[in-house]
Amino acid sequence: MLDADFFRRWMTVTAASVDREADRLTALDSPIGDADHGSNLQRGFTAVRAALEKEPPATPGAVLVQSGRLLVSTVGGASGPLYGTLLRRTGKALGEATEVDERQLAEALRAGVDAVMQLGGAAVGDKTMIDALLPAVDALGDSFAAARSAAEEGAVATTPLRARKGRASYLGERSIGHQDPGATSAALLIAALADAASGAGAGDE
Repeated sequence: MLDADFFRRWMTVTAASVDREADRLTALDSPIGDADHGSNLQRGFTAVRAALEKEPPATPGAVLVQSGRLLVSTVGGASGPLYGTLLRRTGKALGEATEVDERQLAEALRAGVDAVMQLGGAAVGDKTMIDALLPAVDALGDSFAAARSAAEEGAVATTPLRARKGRASYLGERSIGHQDPGATSAALLIAALADAASGAGAGDE
């Protein structure tokens, strides 16, 4: 069973991963976005980590709802609302349970991804974070490791796509040949989930 400490660890490992990869995310964002994806997410998850350490929420759902709210208020651009929606909707779907199982997490995360798709109007193939998140949710029923692999493969698969949503869509054909930064950061989030489940990344807290 997964308790509030597990979800706090997920967010903390994500924050450490974003710290490490911030420059790469910004480099990916430079040719097709505003060159601020890494720094924006770094600011947001730094705030999340600090808040969770100061006053840890008591339930899995509360951890994610609080994290989502902080991302909305601290992350600029579209990333704040999108990641905030993902985590808040997932947290709300988990309800007030003090522990959840992997199946409940998978169902809640699917609700979160559905909310992001509704907010941004994106689908798989549009060269967005959905290209990593939806395959990950589909694979989460098998294992955390399978979800991680699916997300990473989905992010890489955005490279040859033409962007149809978001800032990159304004570039048309010029968006082809660049890995989507949003899908890449989404893959980091799912990888952190797998690391939290396996105990890896605990030293980054």
